[in-house]
Amino acid sequence: MSFIAIVPARLASTRLPNKPLADIGGKPMVVRTAERAMLSGAAQVVVATDHADIFAACREHGIAVQMTRSDHPSGTDRIAEVAAAMGLSDDAVVVNVQGDEPLIDPALIAATAALVNPHTPMATAAHAIHTVQDLFNPNVVKVVLDKMGRALYFSRATMPWARDAFAQDQQSMPDGYQALRHIGLYAYQNQFLQTYPTLPISPLEQIEALEQLRVLWNGIAIAVHVTEQSPAAGVDTLEDLQRVRTFF
Repeated sequence: MSFIAIVPARLASTRLPNKPLADIGGKPMVVRTAERAMLSGAAQVVVATDHADIFAACREHGIAVQMTRSDHPSGTDRIAEVAAAMGLSDDAVVVNVQGDEPLIDPALIAATAALVNPHTPMATAAHAIHTVQDLFNPNVVKVVLDKMGRALYFSRATMPWARDAFAQDQQSMPDGYQALRHIGLYAYQNQFLQTYPTLPISPLEQIEALEQLRVLWNGIAIAVHVTEQSPAAGVDTLEDLQRVRTFF
């Protein structure tokens, strides 16, 4: 499947100032992320930014980049602007690759993009949870699927809830139990991407602080690619940055 990868990048970061421009082995983080996305087989990779310094850094390293408005409330709105400016067809597939994912698996990008179709205009990814620490951690977002591999719900709560097993023991994973951790990678059919910012905000997304619940609340299906590999963590802190620098 042919698809476009767009990497939204904002300079502002509360925990790690100037994060997209952080040096990783001689290249800015946003450039490293774009280079990983290029390995996915994407027909084109474009960085979407509202800051001149990020624009200049991408141009210096030969990365396609486009300036956007500075008032977008989310990365999804930012990539929608770029997709519209590119004049993509309604059925084009656009993948949102977060700019702080310099270790993202290119195969994961391609597999998620492949799930998008006219009946399921959005896709994301997940992997199995193996520890009770992650299972009960509200910062680890869970997703449950229907038999077709589409998302039924996303939550910070533990789900599915093993009623009988957890009534006896919450210190270990029950036999035969499976929970999935959501991976924040999204692919869209462009026609849906352009309407996404206009969808009514869901009370569920406000309660859980999970934007993707807006899509389910509005009755739109989200396909989920389940990968066997736990993806490398993104960069949110200085410790994360040091880990990625060591890798490179």
